[in-house]
Amino acid sequence: MYPGGQLHEEKVFKDPVHRYIHVRDKVIWDLIGTKEFQRLRRIKQLGTTYLTFHGAEHSRFNHSLGVYEIIRRILDDVFVGREHWDHSERLLCLCAALLHDLGHGPFSHSFEKVFHLDHEDFTRAIIVGDTEVNAALRAIDSDFPQKVAEVIAKTYPNKLVVSLISSQIDADRMDYLLRDAYYTGVSYGYFDMERILRVMRPREDQVVIKRSGMHAVEDYIMSRYQMYWQVYFHPVTRSAEVILTKILHRAKKLYEDGYSFQTKPVHFLSFFEGNVTLDDYLALDEAVILFYFQQWQHERDPILSDLCQRFVHRRLFKYTEFHPTNEQMTKLIELTNLFKKAGIDPDYYLVVDSSSDLPYDFYRPGEEGERLPIYLLMPNGELRELSRESVLVDAISGKRRTDHKLYFPADFLYDLSTKRTVKKKIMEILKG
Repeated sequence: MYPGGQLHEEKVFKDPVHRYIHVRDKVIWDLIGTKEFQRLRRIKQLGTTYLTFHGAEHSRFNHSLGVYEIIRRILDDVFVGREHWDHSERLLCLCAALLHDLGHGPFSHSFEKVFHLDHEDFTRAIIVGDTEVNAALRAIDSDFPQKVAEVIAKTYPNKLVVSLISSQIDADRMDYLLRDAYYTGVSYGYFDMERILRVMRPREDQVVIKRSGMHAVEDYIMSRYQMYWQVYFHPVTRSAEVILTKILHRAKKLYEDGYSFQTKPVHFLSFFEGNVTLDDYLALDEAVILFYFQQWQHERDPILSDLCQRFVHRRLFKYTEFHPTNEQMTKLIELTNLFKKAGIDPDYYLVVDSSSDLPYDFYRPGEEGERLPIYLLMPNGELRELSRESVLVDAISGKRRTDHKLYFPADFLYDLSTKRTVKKKIMEILKG
């Protein structure tokens, strides 16, 4: 057993979403104190969203604590003594909940796309590697880190444990919807989590919801839908992400071309060269990236300098609706040629960005990205898939919504001191 399994005195974190986060297990307290977990304070939960919603400065650290607290409440208050729940899995669930986002990099998904990385791979690498987190987990048992990694990878044999942390109604989603709504100041993400927790029940392979809690689940699903389109896919946030991505692409290309940086990208070298070690990854957080952006504003390369100034000073690209039809694609080709004539590099200043979300789906055999559906536990003990009982959920089930925007630097085009005719033509096409 873990030495001194329980703390002498419960530790409590004050939290704006859950009011209090309670820590009784020594391993949880030790994990929170590791340098790998403390690094999450330097990774924003919502990436560039703070440039749209100024309150969105919260970190992966407080989200991870929130997910842990939801799981703790489910296991300690709702599942205790219930059929299908094995209490010996409790500590594994708590550790996996706390550590589920451990491998997120700076500005998360935008960063991953540029360097073809997967934060889940790094989460597992931190858990099973030579780290403080691994040492804390091994104090329980030598194979415990591997079990935690399997839960996060969704390969752990007990699917009920996996579903608590990763499913269509899990602790991760519940915390980020409530937390992101709180910090962005919007009302879309609020739902009755207390009610959902009370009606959750363990089954052999997943968590199910009592039929009497269906309306609370409907509210949760609609909250998720609204948050994606009103917050996560906000076009201004996407503009900032486009610029961030283009900065990293430009810096990588300049490095590959042998450009002599005034501020050499020391922390990026292994990322540019494709041989990233775990230490390299952990050393790069958002504070480091923003330092380089501040410095690169003064680089001799005009594109890197301009893009960094835009990001640092929030001078973002404008956007227009874009639908990838044959007619629109023809316009895009024409715009690309006109940008070149205007002396504006379309690779960095004319960008189509797409967002897509599927708010709820049920099991469709043979399809890619199959999702475990939400099941309702009926009064007679039967399980019914949610969309078969809910008219509201049935209306949105399996319906993917996709949105495309075309981003461009309006200030460059408004400056008619050069290439006046070409720029006017560009503006006509964009307005059309």
